[in-house]
Amino acid sequence: MAFPKINLHIHSNFSDGNNSIKKIVVKSIKLGLDYIAITDHFSNSWKAGIISTLSSNEKISRYLEEIRDCQEFLKTSKKKLKLYKSIEIDLGSSMNFILKYINANEFDIILFEYLESPESIAFITNIIKNWKNNTPDNQFPILGLAHFDPSFFVHGSLDVLIKFLKKYKIYFEFNSKYPEFYSRRNELFFKKIKEHDIPVAIGCDSHSLRRLDDVEEPLDMIRFYNLENNFNLFIKSLKKL
Repeated sequence: MAFPKINLHIHSNFSDGNNSIKKIVVKSIKLGLDYIAITDHFSNSWKAGIISTLSSNEKISRYLEEIRDCQEFLKTSKKKLKLYKSIEIDLGSSMNFILKYINANEFDIILFEYLESPESIAFITNIIKNWKNNTPDNQFPILGLAHFDPSFFVHGSLDVLIKFLKKYKIYFEFNSKYPEFYSRRNELFFKKIKEHDIPVAIGCDSHSLRRLDDVEEPLDMIRFYNLENNFNLFIKSLKKL
């Protein structure tokens, strides 16, 4: 089965990436990618003191405007590449900070970074409920987990995790930068997401142009765990954006 080339985890120079959004788009076209998402960092945790993040309304507005300009370029030039407005939210950030600056309807995809405990599930749940109270269903973004390590939940809290992912249609990211997270030690997790139709997608956590199309190993692992239907499920939701 032939699948589209997808990289839904890319950083630009709006945070800690090396290149502009326009350069990323141009290179992605040359590489034959079908779907990409720019997912720059959003944080007021310890990370904000180390790397640049999307930490103000003004910066977020410029970020989204640049993505929209590139989307218009792709449309008018009739390129097959689809570009999505996305963001990576550090769960070490305060809830007030997240709710103050992130309007869910402004994004196509929102990634949550550092889900590591049942307490983090409760934290995300409260954020999602707040967003849903203020966002029409037809404008609500796709939600995903950035480079998520299932081993935090495999021994003890797996059913809680699966119920959460299913309820909010949150996808698991096969990330080529973190192959240990889709290793055989987490096989039970992948069995569960197959059983419960949890969507899966591919991201490369790309900070440079050379890693934009590092998608073959994640795709091989999707096939290894027999998750092709889960991947197709995600692609269908992506096409509706």
